[in-house]
Amino acid sequence: MMFTLTEVASLNDIQPTYRILKPWWDVFMDYLGLVMLMLAIFAMTMQITKDQVACLPCLEDSEEASGPKPNSFPQQSAREATSSAATGAPMVNTNPYVTKDLPDEIVQEMHVTHQHTAVAAEKYMNQPQPTGVKTNLDYQQYIFINQICYHVALPWYSKYFPYLTLIHTLVLMVSSNFWFKYPKTSSKIEHFVSILGRCFESPWTTKALSETACEDSEENKQRLTGTSSVAKQVSSEGTDESGNVTSSTPMLGVKFSADKPIAEAPSSMTILDKKDGEQAKALFEKVRKFRAHVEDSDFIYKLYVAQTIVKTVKFILILSYTSTFMAKINFKHSCEPDVKQLTGYRKFFCTHNMAFMLNKLLISYMALILIYGMACLYSLFWVFRRPLKEYSFEKVREESSFSDIPDVKNDFAFLLHMVDQYDQLYSKRFGVFLSEVSENKLREISLNHEWTFEKLRQLVTRNAQDQQELHLFMLSGLPNAVFDLTDLEVLKLEVIPEVRFSAKVSQMTSLQELHLCHCPAKVEQTGFAFLRDHLRCLHVKFTDVAEIPAWVYLLRSLRELNLIGNLSSENNKMIGLEPMRDLRHLKTLCLKSNLTKMPTNITELSQHLIKLVVHNDGTKLLVLNSLKKMTSLIELELHSCELERIPHAIFSLTNLQELDLKSNNIRTIEEIISFQHLKRLTCLKLWHNKIITIPSSIGQVKSLESLHLSHNKLESLPPALFTLPKLRHLDVGHNSITVLPPDVGLLHNLQHLAINSNKLEVLPKPLFRCTKLKVLCLGHNALTVLPDAVGQLVQLTQLELKGNCLDRLPALLGNCRLLRKNGLVMEDHLFDTLPVEVKESISRETNVSFTSGL
Repeated sequence: MMFTLTEVASLNDIQPTYRILKPWWDVFMDYLGLVMLMLAIFAMTMQITKDQVACLPCLEDSEEASGPKPNSFPQQSAREATSSAATGAPMVNTNPYVTKDLPDEIVQEMHVTHQHTAVAAEKYMNQPQPTGVKTNLDYQQYIFINQICYHVALPWYSKYFPYLTLIHTLVLMVSSNFWFKYPKTSSKIEHFVSILGRCFESPWTTKALSETACEDSEENKQRLTGTSSVAKQVSSEGTDESGNVTSSTPMLGVKFSADKPIAEAPSSMTILDKKDGEQAKALFEKVRKFRAHVEDSDFIYKLYVAQTIVKTVKFILILSYTSTFMAKINFKHSCEPDVKQLTGYRKFFCTHNMAFMLNKLLISYMALILIYGMACLYSLFWVFRRPLKEYSFEKVREESSFSDIPDVKNDFAFLLHMVDQYDQLYSKRFGVFLSEVSENKLREISLNHEWTFEKLRQLVTRNAQDQQELHLFMLSGLPNAVFDLTDLEVLKLEVIPEVRFSAKVSQMTSLQELHLCHCPAKVEQTGFAFLRDHLRCLHVKFTDVAEIPAWVYLLRSLRELNLIGNLSSENNKMIGLEPMRDLRHLKTLCLKSNLTKMPTNITELSQHLIKLVVHNDGTKLLVLNSLKKMTSLIELELHSCELERIPHAIFSLTNLQELDLKSNNIRTIEEIISFQHLKRLTCLKLWHNKIITIPSSIGQVKSLESLHLSHNKLESLPPALFTLPKLRHLDVGHNSITVLPPDVGLLHNLQHLAINSNKLEVLPKPLFRCTKLKVLCLGHNALTVLPDAVGQLVQLTQLELKGNCLDRLPALLGNCRLLRKNGLVMEDHLFDTLPVEVKESISRETNVSFTSGL
């Protein structure tokens, strides 16, 4: 049996990519295993082709006196013939039984032949004779004896040493590489090696580390040259409007001040190929999933420890029993096969021709095993010297700006320890993909590459307030180009996981309104100083109160704050709004949440807050006593708070002008008489409740100008309602009112009347004395006739009649010269009942108005 070099090499064939997980001792042991394998193959080849023994019988043990030895006849005849010839005696058989009957001629011929034989014998005796021990054995008997003595006399180790060497070597080689092939570990190892190689070669890794180097050099430069300028900036920012020195210590606890400012990288570093960027993003996701998959177990570590122990035990076993057999490999051996009846000899003396070679090979093998064992012992020492199931990136964090690289554990940590034995640069470059800061930088670069200034400019629109507005939705971050939109007034950011306002936000001098919808925003200190002095309106939508950025409560120039989210979750048993004392210019506070009581911190705004809005999403608001302190309130909205009565705390708000209690469970409003003390109350909205009747005490609230009672359960209107002299807006739509009292004509200042979606059948004529009416909503009633007196409403601009039982419209409708066709809501066939000149007049006026508007 012969092995080629290629076949031998294939026995130790480990994928080249696995070399990063082979520490030097494992590589050294692999080479030792390969040498031992070659030694075993060489010994096997030599033994198969040349291994044999040569045996000779021991003569002192042969019984020569007992009789003639086999095959001795030819030698004896030669000696006798020689002796006879030397003495001259005729060598003739004198046996009378042989010659008596022979003729004389034949006898004479025998004498002649004898003389010739004597001469030949004399010549033979005069020649030199061979020396040595006479064995009397032929060639086939020697072969037979050699085979028997090979199996009987030789020790088993001399015969099977090459095979044992081969088996031991194969076991050691399998033990060294078992963890690469075992199903439970091979998949994880293959995945890890693949990810590690891609992370090492990724262009993003090089760019991220290069940016870190740039940042370090910039920081060193600033540390040497920019100390005085920084000190001046801090001293200038440390004074407030009144010139008093303000301590920066409170700001240190805020997230924005703790964040390290991002140095502007060179333009060449910020350009990343789109394909490379996408591959880097995929790598971040793969690393995240691989970590979650591998870090929960330590099976790879245990398997490596087990195979190292197996190799160590194997080394001790081989060394212990091999050393005992070394002395038994001899060149000379004594053999006593049971073949005396065949050969005549009992004992044989044998030589083993491979003894010298085997001895040298065994010494070489033991030396290799000893070196191999030393490597195994060192491997065990390394495994148990320190905990390999924990890996710290402390050095990487110190050398780079990625201070958030987490420490890992279990198999993930062990694999990284193995990689460090190959080259620590692998772990350093791999750590880039464990850092959220690095991932955010990648997103930022990709984002800035995609969202250019020109693209953002195309998305800027004009809102209802004629302001320039930009709405960004579901991006990975905030593009830097946004800060170049210097004339932008409203910025809406929605579902953006990483928002950072850098110092460049100070370029947006027109920015006044900011919307953060599920956007955890961070701001650098310089950027915060700008927002603090320029931002007027802020909308924050969140899931949990902890998501509200802490810097929100320090925006001293803020006029309006809208907080939309859960303020009473299980994690926030106590409402966690930060102190609002710094919001000293705040005028409007809107809380759209699920409060059970009013936050106590908002009382800090009681001196200057003029509008409070609470939309409670159906959660019952129980405690409202803190409202009494908010005496500066002008507008109050309590929507969906499950209120059953008008809260008494409201009656203390003497400056209140507008009260909105929409979508509650209010059934009775007997407390409305207390509103007479609120001399400035002009607008009362009790819509979307369950009010059945309006008390006559409503007439005491003389200051009312607008009353909203739609979407209730009213069946009638009290006469006292029509004694309110300043009432200009009355909305009682979506009720069950059957009769509109004639007293409605007393409301001389009435401009808006909505009584749609009721059960009216007739309109009282005094209604048309309200000549200031501009909007009259009568839709979805049971009206059959629209009186001609509608023509008296010369200021009417909107008339809703749809959903009634009307057959025609009065021709005097044409006197309502301000009425446009788009303000006339009715069925199409009703418009056709009007005279032609009226229809043309309404249509013509509509066209003229539209043209002039253009």
